[in-house]
Order: sequence, then C-alpha cells, then structure tokens
Amino acid sequence: MASPTVIDLFAGCGGMTVGFHQEGFSSVLAVEWDRYAAATYAANFGEEIVRAEDIGEVADEEIPPADVVIGGPPCQGFSNLGLKRLDDPRNQLWREYMRFIKHSKPKVFVIENVDRFSKSPEFQMLLAEVEGGILKDYDVSYGVLNAADFGVSQRRRRTILIGSRVGKIDLPSPTHTKDPQPGSKLLPWRTVRDAIYGLPEVPSTTDLPASWTEFFGERMPGVYKSLDIHFGRNPRPLSIARYDSVPPGGGRFDIPEKLLPRCWREKPTGTTDVMGRMRWDAPSLTIRTEFFKPEKGAYLHPQWESDPSRRVNRVITHYEASLIQDFPRDFLWVGPKTAIAKQIGNAVPCGLAQAIARQIKPLVE
Repeated sequence: MASPTVIDLFAGCGGMTVGFHQEGFSSVLAVEWDRYAAATYAANFGEEIVRAEDIGEVADEEIPPADVVIGGPPCQGFSNLGLKRLDDPRNQLWREYMRFIKHSKPKVFVIENVDRFSKSPEFQMLLAEVEGGILKDYDVSYGVLNAADFGVSQRRRRTILIGSRVGKIDLPSPTHTKDPQPGSKLLPWRTVRDAIYGLPEVPSTTDLPASWTEFFGERMPGVYKSLDIHFGRNPRPLSIARYDSVPPGGGRFDIPEKLLPRCWREKPTGTTDVMGRMRWDAPSLTIRTEFFKPEKGAYLHPQWESDPSRRVNRVITHYEASLIQDFPRDFLWVGPKTAIAKQIGNAVPCGLAQAIARQIKPLVE
C-alpha cells in the first residue's frame, strides 16, 4: 500500500515533516523561502521536493495533489514578542496556504501557529472560509496543545487546527502529564534529563567544522550532524560569574546586585525568565531562536550543585537545543551558527507533529 502523501508549507527545516515521516507519510513538496532552512530540509528529505522560494512564486499548476497539507504561516505578527500589527504582511501568508488547499485538494490539512493565533482576527477570517469559502467542505477541530503533553521535553504551546473532508478529526489526546495519577495511562512529562543527559559538559570547540556543500546551486556551510553542532561559546568572566549564581529554576533575580548590568539594577521587576537555568527533572521552557543568549530566556545548562565544581556555567548548545525540540540525534543541519539556531527555534517539536500525524493517518490511508 502506498504511503499517504504530504505537502509541507512554510516548512522551515522540517520539524513537522519529521513527525509525519515517523508515522509513515511521504513528502511530495516542501516550500520554504529561507535558503538555509530549505537546504537543511533538502539534506534530510531530498532536494528534488524542495522549493526554496517565496510561496507566492509557486504557480497553481505546479501544486501537486496530496493527502495532507501541513504548515505554519510565519507567526511573528501574532507573537507576544512581535508588534501585533494587523497589517503585517506576514499575517496574510495563510491566504497562500489556502491557495494550496484549493489546488492540491487534500483530504486533510493542518495549520499550526503560536497560541495567540487562535484569538486573532486572521483566525476568525480563516473560520469564515470554513463557513462558506474555500474550506467549506472541511470539518475543523482546533485548540492549543502543549508539546510536553506529547512526550517532548519542552513546555511549548501551539495553536493546532485540523481540517478534514473525510470525517471530523479531533485533536490528539495527551499521552503525558505533569502529575500522573495512580491508575492513569498517562506517562510523566519527559524532562531535560531525558533529552540531553550524558552529552559532553564541556564542548570541545566553539566552532562548526570546516565543511561546505552545494544546495540550489549555492555553496553553503555544512552538512553537519550530532556533535558537530555541540559547540560552546567564549563568555566573559563577568558573564560566567552571573551564570554561577543562578540555581536550577532560578533567573536574574538570583544574581547579586554587584554583578547586575545597570539596566537590570534600574528595573527590579519584569522579565522574570531571563538568565534562567533549566531543571534536570522538568521540561524546558520554550526554545526560541536566540537560545544561545542567556539574557533571552531560561537557557543555562541544568547542571548546578552547591559544590561549585559541579556546575556547568554555559548556555545549552545548538545540539542540546535540537534534542529538546525533539529532533532525531542524526538529523542533518546546513548553515552558519545563527541560521541553524533560527531553524531550531522556529521548528514545530517533532513529537507534537508525530502525535498529529498519528491522529490523521487512519483516515487517509
């Protein structure tokens, strides 16, 4: 029996595709304008199915049929970190997504975005298309899912919408929970320990290997895998002293005043999760695109004990971040350091995507 087919739009480096492939789907097309992310996708799934260009450049007649269309239009317009401008052109890219649905005619489509997307005017316009527009033949289910509830070592909330014209498909039910009750079939949340324990505490380098490969006719850094992206940084002694004062679950308020930068001394409230340290025995908070900057979130390595010699005073590496995002250990990466970080932080955790694919598969086989 042929595998059910999938098109991935705004595909990034392929986090959603990983989850669908793990459930037996095969890809017929991926569209991603960021050329480094597209190259990473190509390195893992094949360059022949990747369109490394703006989605609007793909002509209607070039859109193949597929059983499922998946993707997440860029979320910056909806994110709490963005400007929330309703006229942000990135907020209109979901219309291109619907053009693909119109011409591919999938049995099922999946849209994922930040949790606030479900409360946006654009989301209401999307639902209007279900009432009497392009999507009128689809029954939809939607809600906000937490990746930690599906076996990912990270608390990351995403709006998920599933549309189906082969019978309504409910969102997947959690397989994991923070506090399993006696007799429950739910497993405990996976932790940071589950994802990264045992990796070298002191990376052997601060650089990527010297490697180059051609994708889409362009020479790019890579291909890298596993410990190739387990590199460190060279923080200043003052930065290391700050890290050293932050225990697991702590943050900038644990740093002695004499070590604080002036901006934090003069702002004693707010931004509570910056300069934070992870906990070994809990999922991480959301991995964003600048996880390599400790002032951007809770990204310090979880190893810290009262004995100063048992402390790892660094941010997590790119490899550790990729594992917390649930990428396979042998996943391949293309691009310079910041590009790979962006790919990791923007991805859908693979375990969450797999749970969605598992829910869909029986109706499209």
